Amino acid sequence: MERGYPGTEFCVDIVVKGRKTEVPERFRKHVAEKLKLEKIQKLDGKVISLDVEVSKEPNPRQADRSDRVEITLHSRGPVIRAEAAASDAYAALDLAADKLEARLRKQHDKRYTRRGNGRISAAEVADVVPGAATLNGSGDVVHDEEPDAVPTKKIGSLEIMGEGPCIVREKTHVAAPMTLDQALYEMELVGHDFYLFVDSETKEPSVVYRRHAYDYGVIHLSTDPMVTQGGTDAPGGALGG
Repeated sequence: MERGYPGTEFCVDIVVKGRKTEVPERFRKHVAEKLKLEKIQKLDGKVISLDVEVSKEPNPRQADRSDRVEITLHSRGPVIRAEAAASDAYAALDLAADKLEARLRKQHDKRYTRRGNGRISAAEVADVVPGAATLNGSGDVVHDEEPDAVPTKKIGSLEIMGEGPCIVREKTHVAAPMTLDQALYEMELVGHDFYLFVDSETKEPSVVYRRHAYDYGVIHLSTDPMVTQGGTDAPGGALGG
């Protein structure tokens, strides 16, 4: 069938066909009423034709989706399709028509944005776009004032800037030098995964720690003479297990 409206430059063809099923005349008239061409042409002024295909699923297990309607819109732009299935062809047509209108509206909004309609002015960018730079009357960037100095606080021997990191506990222990065997015994006694001690042989701090299964590891610290001579600002080494 062919439909046209006063003021339009061309008519729009609506072709209704059935795939492995007969399409009654009543349904064809319902298609013409449901697909409101005036609204479609407002969303896409280049539409040429609409193909409506009706098919039926004979499987009784698909009774709630036995009728399927696919609408294909041909225009001077991209082809747009929408399909839906329901218990009858009329309900499927309603669902497919709603999907088609939603997709047409989405395409229309894209074209509207690309043409520049609805763009915001440069003066409104700072209010609409978060973090955007502010421009003065000459078009130069207006720099924000320097933020207030970050507050610092001292916890133990560590100086903290802002909110963290925060040390919530600091302890100092007096430890007598002990052998590695004694350190292992003490670690098992307190039930920890590591134990810090002063090695009785080297007189240096060491750490014994639990590895996989029944294996243990030990880390020894020794003073680097070059670091000691270079002062506290000299770079130190990294510890690894």
